[in-house]
Amino acid sequence: MNDVARVFALTSPLFALVLVGYALSRVGGWPRAVSDALTRFVFGVAIPALLFRLMSDFAKLPHVDLALLVAYFGGAFVVHALARVAARALFDMDGAAQSVLGVGAIFSNNVLLGVPIAHATLPVASMPAVSLVLVFNSLVLWTLVTVSVEWARHRDFSLAGFGATARRVVLNPVVAGILAGTAWGYTGAALPHVVDATLALVASAAVPLSLIALGMGLAEFGLRAGLAQSALIAALKLVAFPAIVYAIARLCALPAPETTAVVLLAALPTGASVYLMARQFGALEGAIASTLVLSTALAAVTTPVTLALLAALAR
Repeated sequence: MNDVARVFALTSPLFALVLVGYALSRVGGWPRAVSDALTRFVFGVAIPALLFRLMSDFAKLPHVDLALLVAYFGGAFVVHALARVAARALFDMDGAAQSVLGVGAIFSNNVLLGVPIAHATLPVASMPAVSLVLVFNSLVLWTLVTVSVEWARHRDFSLAGFGATARRVVLNPVVAGILAGTAWGYTGAALPHVVDATLALVASAAVPLSLIALGMGLAEFGLRAGLAQSALIAALKLVAFPAIVYAIARLCALPAPETTAVVLLAALPTGASVYLMARQFGALEGAIASTLVLSTALAAVTTPVTLALLAALAR
């Protein structure tokens, strides 16, 4: 019980900032242009600065066990398959809708919510594991849903399309920040004081601004469409996904810091990128929009509980 109270104390201010952003848009009437600009700054500047500065000391950080990728993405593939089966059995969805529902159950809000929560609650030893998942997450899961949808619709897919996806991922500011910081870390050189101090000031804004931007973004969506489908996605995302990732991590004998990191990322609510996927493939737009709000609201309770359970199991 003490673990739960401690984690709630750590995470409740973070979710309170999400609520602040939501209120600014819904009650304060702040226009979408503000939300778009703030999100662009967070994704393009603040979070990359935070992760670049962290990874610039990569050579001094603890070794990261690559089995964490097996645990995280192995769990993702299992849950995606379960979600597709459930979507077909419960809602008689076609292949494309099954694919979008499945990716909604595994694509976490790793940047706007995962990085701030990890930064606030996990030891420094866990952060390289978080960065490694961030690098591969978009590439692996965008590829998964693209293959799945295209196979369902056409029984064919384009390697050129996958190449374009890989290029977009590498040029993503968050991924680029991680890769550039890691490359600098391998040089063994310290950042010049002026550069380090400047990055520190920018990075200090990453956590609060990312959470406010998330709340403002959520204000654009509602809970009106596809509640039954949203409830299924949220249950798979917040309960099944972290449980399966934890089981695979134990089978892989993953060290505690990496296990905590991958389970935390799996336990986060559905990311906004899934809504872009739903729009791109013309499937489940309403249900996915509802899922973004529902899963984030539920995660204010389930994420602290998951972290507390991990702390108890580690003893």
